[in-house]
Amino acid sequence: MRNVEPGRKTAEQRRRKQGRSGRAACAATGAGAAVALAVTVPMTVTLGIGLWGLDREGMWRDEGVTFQVARRSVPEIWRLVQGVDAVHGLYYLLMHAVLALHPGEVALRLPSVLGATAAAGLVAALGVRLARPRVGLWAGLLFAVTPMVGHYAQEGRSYALVTAGVAGATLLLVRRVWWAYGVVLGAACLLHELAVLAVCAHAVTLAAGRAPRRVWFGWARAVAGAGVALLPLVAVSRAQAGQVEWLAEPGWGTAERLLRGFVAGPTGVVCGACVLLMVVGLRAGRVTEVALPLMAVPPVLLAAVSQVRPVYDDRYVLYALAGAPLLVAAGADRVAGLVARAHPYGGRLLRPLTPLAGTLAITLAFLHHLPLHRQDRSPAHRPDNLAATSAFAARHLRPGEPVLFLPSIGRRSALAYPRGFRSAWDVALRQSGPRSGTLYGREVGAGELRRRLDAVDRVWVVAEPYALNSPWYPRNPTERAKLDIVGEEFRPLTAGQPRGPLRLYVRRASSPHPAPAAHHSRHPFRHQPRPHSRPAHDAPPEHAPLTRPAPPAHPAPPTHPAPASPPPPPRPEPR
Repeated sequence: MRNVEPGRKTAEQRRRKQGRSGRAACAATGAGAAVALAVTVPMTVTLGIGLWGLDREGMWRDEGVTFQVARRSVPEIWRLVQGVDAVHGLYYLLMHAVLALHPGEVALRLPSVLGATAAAGLVAALGVRLARPRVGLWAGLLFAVTPMVGHYAQEGRSYALVTAGVAGATLLLVRRVWWAYGVVLGAACLLHELAVLAVCAHAVTLAAGRAPRRVWFGWARAVAGAGVALLPLVAVSRAQAGQVEWLAEPGWGTAERLLRGFVAGPTGVVCGACVLLMVVGLRAGRVTEVALPLMAVPPVLLAAVSQVRPVYDDRYVLYALAGAPLLVAAGADRVAGLVARAHPYGGRLLRPLTPLAGTLAITLAFLHHLPLHRQDRSPAHRPDNLAATSAFAARHLRPGEPVLFLPSIGRRSALAYPRGFRSAWDVALRQSGPRSGTLYGREVGAGELRRRLDAVDRVWVVAEPYALNSPWYPRNPTERAKLDIVGEEFRPLTAGQPRGPLRLYVRRASSPHPAPAAHHSRHPFRHQPRPHSRPAHDAPPEHAPLTRPAPPAHPAPPTHPAPASPPPPPRPEPR
């Protein structure tokens, strides 16, 4: 061997070192590109699906609440959340800033699209961190094409943003970045306080991974900081628990519906394949330690609490969906590994194509359920369409005509789309929502309402379905007076009237006909003293009048039937 002076290297040694360094750099570059691809592809797909059909030409009831509250001033929003919807206070302030730039339906839903997009990237990043890039790619794409994700990505409420927050907090939990974990977790809980159940899932993850004491200590400090920030919201929202009285007790059917909603397709071979791969993925080590508690613990805890006091709704635990695609992707990765080991030579050749094959399978699953995605983008798929109600009112209401909302939450169409009701007279309204610090305004008392309706010959009624077609008997005296007066003194006018969300009622010929009060005498649609007879053409008696059973001696809150049993129970306020 040739002697070399100390501190100097031969040219051959230098070339070898440079070769090793170059190969390491290439490997690192390739791995970095794979990670970037695994994260950006699901985000791009989610963004495209979220933007597809975003302008549905109509908000539904909960979106209407977001829209009309977010357009109030900050002091008005602050006053509102003191009495109602405190759980959405931070979200309303965020949307106030968004809608100040451009008030509209697309701007209303765009933050949810971006939240779902971020959540898809975070799910993919979790898969990369816990397993390998192809697991992250598949998990992110499965999240993106899940119909339930697409639904809430296009809804102007906080649930997609909460999902992104919980997914981000879970990734920070895995990386052990405690200060950022506390900040992101606190923000998610302030957007919706039931995101706090993710803390229990994270505790199970640490226990399953046998985390050392120092990890538990760092996690506990971060959770304590987030909890301190959440305490004022909890204190206020406890007094507003009556807003969710309409919720029913969950059962086994709820669990099945949620499981179907958490996979890439709720029915058929896609659902079966996802559930099967999810079971295979239960033996995926670190992925299972993180994904299974995230998917199962929040829904199970909320359903258990709801056996005593119902507070469960699928959307309140939407963030738990982030765990399901991780388990499915981990199961698919295990199957691919078993195939490669069973055919070592062919598996070696096909290994580079495995991520592409999984991506193709997910694409086929999406195409299989494409009609479901298309149907979800139709305005008719939501419970109601406030824009259609306002448009009907604009076509048929004449200036000054009285309108009665039964119950008062029916006013949401006039608040979200005021143009159609701008020239009408809201006969029961005493004070608007922004001025009264309420969602739908304050109404006059039963006596004043009767005096106002005594002075009119006809009134347009905007009624919820349960108000007309069920034995609903409200506790509020003004709402009871609406039912009594409309049912006993008015009848629906159907001859020559279009069918729609508003119905025109005219005074019965046999009803009492008091003289109008002096301060109402000049209104064009308030009657003047005249004989009791009515023209024969006012309305043929082909439709029965608005009737209801006699009230009980001590009116009780309406009972809550099972979700499949019509009619649905009244919803006092959305959450």
